[in-house]
Amino acid sequence: MNKTITVFRGDGIGPEITDAVLDILTSANAPLDYEIFDVGAKVYEDTGEFIPQAGFKSFEKNKILLKSPITTPIGTGFKSLNVTLRQKYDLWANIRPAKSNPVLPCKFENIDLVTVRENTEDLYIGEEILIDEDTVHAIKRITRKASDRIIRKAFEFAKENNRKKVTCVHKANILKKSDGLFLHLFEEIAKEYPEIESNAMIVDATCMNLGMHPEKFDVMVMPNLYGDIVSDLTSGLIGGLGLLPSCNLGDEYAMYEAVHGSAPDIAGKNIANPTALLLSACMMLEDLDQKECAQKIRRALDTVFEKGEVLTPDLGGESTMSEFVKEVKKQL
Repeated sequence: MNKTITVFRGDGIGPEITDAVLDILTSANAPLDYEIFDVGAKVYEDTGEFIPQAGFKSFEKNKILLKSPITTPIGTGFKSLNVTLRQKYDLWANIRPAKSNPVLPCKFENIDLVTVRENTEDLYIGEEILIDEDTVHAIKRITRKASDRIIRKAFEFAKENNRKKVTCVHKANILKKSDGLFLHLFEEIAKEYPEIESNAMIVDATCMNLGMHPEKFDVMVMPNLYGDIVSDLTSGLIGGLGLLPSCNLGDEYAMYEAVHGSAPDIAGKNIANPTALLLSACMMLEDLDQKECAQKIRRALDTVFEKGEVLTPDLGGESTMSEFVKEVKKQL
């Protein structure tokens, strides 16, 4: 019996990469049915809603969402819909695996890192106070509950996936109470997992070491803001954001999305890379116990990369997205 999932097509390149991924999933005989919705700035212009109420109801019914990128204005306009969805449905764990493909050009080989990011608080609560016309306070919220569950998630992920090490990324040398709480909880919870190596590293030192010695890391767990930054850094180690998938997990709901933005500058040009959203869909299939289907898609994708004849411009190729999708389907 097929599982029905909700799909948000996003905006910018979102609709075209969504259609590409659904095309590949159909070719792979993924046991899925879809309830598909347009969302984002363009929908707001037409309807006054960034996400239709029917889209929310669909997600609340199906519990699983495959979401394409949605444009968020910088410095003005509406609150990030990504943040809104994470907070509304308490999607508290953001897992972003970065794994290199040996046939794609990048500085390092054998990258296999996972960023486990707290997803509901920190500075991303978006609470700012205008003190006067020259001063703004942004509130950073760190709680015991949110920190405890994301740290335990990191250790459980490591345990379930035969990972050897979990690193806590923090800034407790400066933020002694907020990040200090996160670090203290990490040190206490680590004692419950003696079979897994653990250490802690200040966020700036983490970024430097990732750029020089990524082999030092395995699973990394951290508050929201650092997770956003560090996971983008890890994407650079494997060839770019177009290759980085992610899932957002809560106790009841799950959302799978590409990490990259909506790239409106290349929208409609048929050159976008759908790989990140496709790999996010593979994570979804695996969580739905459809591991064989996910592995089939991953093998097809790896074959396309290995042959290197049909690649989108961001991967150093000259092919269109349609040609890339056709080649993946051929390998299936």
